[in-house]
Amino acid sequence: MKKQKKLLLLMTLILAFSSVLAACGANKNDQSANNGEAGNKPKEQVFRMNLASDPPTLDPGLSQDNTSNTVINAVFEGLVRKGAEGTEEPGVAEKWDVSEDGLKYVFTLRQDAKWSNGDPVTAKDFEYAWKRVLDPNFTPASPYAYQLYYIKNAEAYNLGEIKDANEVGVKATDDYTLEVTLENPTPYFLSLMSFQTYFPVHSSVEGNASWATKPDTLIGNGPFKVSQMTKGQKIELVKNDQYWDKDSIKLEKVQMSIVNSSATELSSYRNDELDYAGHPTGNIPTDQLTAIKKELGDELMIKGISSTYFYIFNTTEEPFDNVNIRKAFSMAIDRKAIVEKITQGGQLPAYGFVPPGIKGESDEYRNEVPDTYFQENLEEAKKLLEQGMKEKGYTTMPEVTLIHNSDDNHKKIALAIADMWKNNLGVTVKVQNQEWGVFLKNRDDLNYQVARSGWGADYNDPMTYIDMWTSNGGNNDTGFKNEEYDKLVKDAYATSDNAKRMELMSQAEKILVEDNQVVMPIYYYSSVSLVKPWVKNLHLDYKGDIDFTRAYIE
Repeated sequence: MKKQKKLLLLMTLILAFSSVLAACGANKNDQSANNGEAGNKPKEQVFRMNLASDPPTLDPGLSQDNTSNTVINAVFEGLVRKGAEGTEEPGVAEKWDVSEDGLKYVFTLRQDAKWSNGDPVTAKDFEYAWKRVLDPNFTPASPYAYQLYYIKNAEAYNLGEIKDANEVGVKATDDYTLEVTLENPTPYFLSLMSFQTYFPVHSSVEGNASWATKPDTLIGNGPFKVSQMTKGQKIELVKNDQYWDKDSIKLEKVQMSIVNSSATELSSYRNDELDYAGHPTGNIPTDQLTAIKKELGDELMIKGISSTYFYIFNTTEEPFDNVNIRKAFSMAIDRKAIVEKITQGGQLPAYGFVPPGIKGESDEYRNEVPDTYFQENLEEAKKLLEQGMKEKGYTTMPEVTLIHNSDDNHKKIALAIADMWKNNLGVTVKVQNQEWGVFLKNRDDLNYQVARSGWGADYNDPMTYIDMWTSNGGNNDTGFKNEEYDKLVKDAYATSDNAKRMELMSQAEKILVEDNQVVMPIYYYSSVSLVKPWVKNLHLDYKGDIDFTRAYIE
């Protein structure tokens, strides 16, 4: 009876999605598993989890995916680290000062911060790393270079309009002082210091394109260091004894298996071979959730998070170079059926791009700006498709290919949506799964027609969802270019008036979703995972990222 009440309460909390998300950070343990009996728990301070795929890169300057970032956030540390409650806490910087006009930040670095090889971490390491990302000759180009455009002259240097890197507003004035000058006051700039693109890199990376692929050349400054990397099998992290706050790190090892099967991941968890399973780096089979709630209810963690699951259209490729065809495809699916019958994890149907839980002017942005950009309407979808076909000169719609990265749950969603498009629009859709690295490259190269995508906040502001779609955005994998959209983002950057910022960003979201249907929102994520009762102090933040750096085995 107690378990039934507990589950009822859990599901009630899920339905109250906006309330769950209102808290920026996670609870102290983020799970209700702490009263369970310990089974075959590790006898040492070893935390075991799964990655559904190999990280495409462990270079902070090139990373753009959750799998890579989960490892990078343990191996590197920025000027600031994100605390359990989502607040900014001192990282490599022990303190900072901000000018009255909000344009200048002076970071004072702690002198006991060291790289894993024993070298001191200096302000020059940060200046080098940031200018490396912005270097127009950096190959491959950093997908997140635009995230540094808040810095004075950063965009002009990255686009080749300024040739001298010394004109970029970041300078190490001595070994332990970093001075940063911004283009405009940016209220969330400090929170960006915990984002991987702002992490330092060791000077030894220069001239070594493969430095992040081998443990002996992957020099980090975070709580852990990579001890083993076996492609397709495992990654092992060990405690970094050079880390300035090493006394707060209780885990001696983090063992990450690499298995792209949610069924195998669940089986390993049930066999006590994993201490954690599920989001954000793995998955739990959706068709097993009912059984899991009965069997492992006290270890199941379902949490609403600020992330969006969506499909993107290649706007440069037929037939999706036609806006009416894009709109027809978006209107012709049943999002409610997808979240209730397929994902079954408390997700919410999405009709906008910015999810709940993101701050607006005085409330959540999504409460202030409802996601009413379009409605599912089969009759209207058929009319739009017919209109688009006439504009394209089609008598019949060509076959469409939908790509997704290899994952059981992505496959189920893709097959369901392909079936909806077939039944509702008469379109033949080929569904193709691809290995994670190949999939990302095909998206980056615009080598697709429709592709799965997902986006979680890099910081708690709508801009993290809006500026990625600018014409030069490194994460804009759609071919979409719109001068009005670019200007709205630029104007939002330039003002410190929060009400005006929100209005400009809402106009941009309307252009993206309603006017152009560049993205096809499907649902707002929830995080579904399992945590063993002996794991303590593990955190999931408001966007679903996992932080195990201060966790321990009881």
